Amino acid sequence: MPLGMLGHKVGMTQIFDKSGDVIPVTVLQVGPCIVTQIKTVLTDGYNAVQVGYDNIAAQKLTKPELGHLKKSSSLPLKYLHEYKVPDVDNFDLGQSISMETFVDFSTITITGKSIGKGFAGNQKRHNFGRGPMTHGSKNHRAPGSIGAGTTPGRVIPGKKMAGRLGGSKVTVKNLEIIKIDSKENLLIVKGAVPGKPGNLLSIEFLKSKKD
Repeated sequence: MPLGMLGHKVGMTQIFDKSGDVIPVTVLQVGPCIVTQIKTVLTDGYNAVQVGYDNIAAQKLTKPELGHLKKSSSLPLKYLHEYKVPDVDNFDLGQSISMETFVDFSTITITGKSIGKGFAGNQKRHNFGRGPMTHGSKNHRAPGSIGAGTTPGRVIPGKKMAGRLGGSKVTVKNLEIIKIDSKENLLIVKGAVPGKPGNLLSIEFLKSKKD
């Protein structure tokens, strides 16, 4: 698996292909990322590369965080993320990784935080059916019975009930890359990705056009 990158969601739009068909796309601002730590099998038990993204003021980080980044001689970075790689020989501390590295890739997997929708009921949160809407019915959108009788006399853990909807980690696999702009560090993918504009995303490049 190749190294991944961090980026932000810019927003959604649509483009037209050569045949005139409309393609819904999402525009991402990806990288450049800095290699802040390299882990090997000898020192850590596995091969991985930690990358940092998005410059930030030094006073917003703690001394241990600044000390960690100082080892790679990088500027203060807001986000750090680790990616497992089969081999770390091609990476160096402080190395800058941009979109030019992934020009030949065709599909990606994106992980991000979904849009929070607040407190939701069973119909919206779990796709439950409703009660009768006729006059006199007192169970239109109520959850109904949640217990299991005298035995065991309690609510079973994991019972689907009303609660907070969204705002959770979501992964979308095998998204098709429509265009890569290495100069502006923009990535255009087909379809939707988790979260609202401005959300942090983790992008893993999966398949190369050469494969």
